[in-house]
Amino acid sequence: MRRPLVAGNWKLHKTIGESVALARAILHRLPRETRADVLVAPVFTAIHAVHGALGESTRVGLAGQSCYFHDEGAYTGEVSPALLKDAGCEAVIVGHSERRQLFGETDETVRRKAGACLSHGLTPIVCVGETLEQREAGTTEAVVLGQLDAALEGLDASSVRRLVIAYEPVWAIGTGRTAQPADAQAVHAAIRARVSARVSPDVAAGLRVLYGGSVKADNAAALMACADVDGALVGGASLDAASFVAIVEAAG
Repeated sequence: MRRPLVAGNWKLHKTIGESVALARAILHRLPRETRADVLVAPVFTAIHAVHGALGESTRVGLAGQSCYFHDEGAYTGEVSPALLKDAGCEAVIVGHSERRQLFGETDETVRRKAGACLSHGLTPIVCVGETLEQREAGTTEAVVLGQLDAALEGLDASSVRRLVIAYEPVWAIGTGRTAQPADAQAVHAAIRARVSARVSPDVAAGLRVLYGGSVKADNAAALMACADVDGALVGGASLDAASFVAIVEAAG
């Protein structure tokens, strides 16, 4: 039985003080017992402070929004997996469509970032997804599985077990448009089938595949009721504690 995961990607929002306040509000509203694992991904400057605000609680974990694939060196402006782990992170979002589109990240850099995270004991949340043009051209599955194949390249079964995959159709991110549950399920099932074929049915059965793209409290339950949807990567709705916790509760 796969345990759901709901991760909040705060993107470029919130000062340190605002981030701490949001983390505390989420922790306060979150039921003592939830069926889902919960992560929040603040801006880099707030990670350490949010880690302190969460204290000893194990109900909310911490993730980075991106990373670089080298541990250290002359890489101005970059943050390594080792530094994120030192600041309290347990996971890192890699390959988000905004990183691919705005900052030129390629399948190869995503693969290297995922590998660097694994080498430091961090969980990579590997994002895949198609643009509207690709969807309308009927190439959704080819695009998504191509990105997935690139991320899996060179990883053994034990490493793949530690991944989380997030399917985020680019046309649904921040647009208010959301994939219909049946559409999301079809892509998630294709992802699981590809992992089954490339790695093993056992690894595929345990792999958590999240949906992301305008996830809100009023559509989360229908999406996460799908057989192969194991939670959500939440953007805008994660910036409000009540909305985010409602999504966590929708996970079961």
